[in-house]
Amino acid sequence: MKDLKSLVNDVLSGHPLVLNNVARSEMIRASVEHREAMVTASGALATWTAPESTGRSPKDTYMVKRSISEANIDWNSPNNLPIDEDTFDLIFSDALEFLKGTDRLYETDRVIGADSKYALPVKVLTYRALHTLFIDNMFRPVPEDIRKSCYADDGFTLLALPYHKLDSEKYAGKLRKLPNGKTSDLIVAMDFDRKVGMVIGSAYMGSMKKMLFTVMNYLLPLKGILPLHCSANEGQNGDSALLLGLSGTGKTTLSADPTRALLGDDEHGWGEDGIANFEFGCYAKMIDINPKKEPDIYDAVMRKVDYLNHGSMVENAMIYPDGTFDFYDNRFTENSRASFPLSYLRNIKESSVAVHPSTILFLTADAYGVLPPVAKLTKEQAMLWFMMGYTSKLAGTETGITEPQVAFSRFFGAPFMPCNPDVYAGMLGKKLDQFKTRVFLINTGWSGGGYGVGKRIDLTLTRQMVNAALSGRLDSVDYIQDSLFHVHIPKSCPGVPSEMLNPVNTWTDTEAYKKAAEKLAKQFSDHFDKAYGNKNLPADIVWECPGK
Repeated sequence: MKDLKSLVNDVLSGHPLVLNNVARSEMIRASVEHREAMVTASGALATWTAPESTGRSPKDTYMVKRSISEANIDWNSPNNLPIDEDTFDLIFSDALEFLKGTDRLYETDRVIGADSKYALPVKVLTYRALHTLFIDNMFRPVPEDIRKSCYADDGFTLLALPYHKLDSEKYAGKLRKLPNGKTSDLIVAMDFDRKVGMVIGSAYMGSMKKMLFTVMNYLLPLKGILPLHCSANEGQNGDSALLLGLSGTGKTTLSADPTRALLGDDEHGWGEDGIANFEFGCYAKMIDINPKKEPDIYDAVMRKVDYLNHGSMVENAMIYPDGTFDFYDNRFTENSRASFPLSYLRNIKESSVAVHPSTILFLTADAYGVLPPVAKLTKEQAMLWFMMGYTSKLAGTETGITEPQVAFSRFFGAPFMPCNPDVYAGMLGKKLDQFKTRVFLINTGWSGGGYGVGKRIDLTLTRQMVNAALSGRLDSVDYIQDSLFHVHIPKSCPGVPSEMLNPVNTWTDTEAYKKAAEKLAKQFSDHFDKAYGNKNLPADIVWECPGK
């Protein structure tokens, strides 16, 4: 294998202007001066990427496949696209040649992970000040005790060339063929073994964040650390909790609790000492943001501060000539985002580390209205629901969807979990046993009928159930087992009408409930067979699958 990092060092030593770990105010000033962003009325920065770069490009995201590591990766997953080492090296070399010719080169050193024992040093090279500021927002300063890290001498190097396009003809037959017959001119690719990666042709800054998350999700299990796509917070008595859920399930809303300090809202590791946030900042969706429901995130962006002391940035949101945003206008994209440091939020734990979680919440927005609003899971059930990552797409949200549709994203982050599924599920099971962590399923979806018939479960009641789960008040109540979904439904919950806890009680038509429940259970069973039928999984997990 070529030593690509030595080639990176050659570029750094020979470049006429390398700006190494520049001050934050300089990143902001240069972003505006070079017209990479504009200053808005609040002092935050606004930027717009090319139409094709308003989100990740999963069909252009690759992992180097080689014999020494290929057995660790689930190549049957549609999210794990292989690229051969020679093609990767050629593109990487071309990227370095491009960087040699830039008039300035930003070199930024940060780490991923608040626990110094496994913090991953990351060196980012780019010619864009704004992308450098994003890295400064999102990733952690190098700690003084970085020598504790198992990766101290073997960090990751990322090349970010957001507006550079590949030579399509040169890579014809090697990269994705577009519908027009041409070869894609962008790539997001990572080499886990040599710990190098590149983002070329994608200006969407989430491409950098999610690549590095994927890298951590590959590396950490090899060290016995479970990576999780989740938010985390800590109670006033020092207990910690993890909240896992896909978009629309309420993860951000429910983890923002005035009585609990936030560790982070997206990515964490569970190691031998407890849990730790990977990041230093937030990358929050801004479309339709309601300042009353999410005041912390809104204020982090909209608080008025001199722009050189602000540094929050908003991607692809509508803005008026007076510098004010319209977050309800989705003409650019539904995926407008804001990046800012965690410290801009009100109630956080600065260290971003906590003890082993006493409670884990799996959030789902069940549009069928057949799952209980709260249910307790055994270890085997927790492993199964972790592997399934269920929520619903709603009728009317996408063209052609006329009724609720199930959505499964294993481990609540399928595109970023490259290892074989038994790795993540097995590690969760062992940790639940070791630390006696309780797990609950929280349905933030519908009750009394499916979408269009029933009603969305009231957020106030959901908070009561979450608080009861976190406080341990659900440990002493009686439960009944749902024979179809194999979950345990509490007979009572403080602050919640007992009749709504069992979903069948909220339906006026019992037969309609039964049909809807059986339909969803069958979809679980069919997906399980398709996704895991050829995997060597424990027999008790198979039995715990709804519909089996």
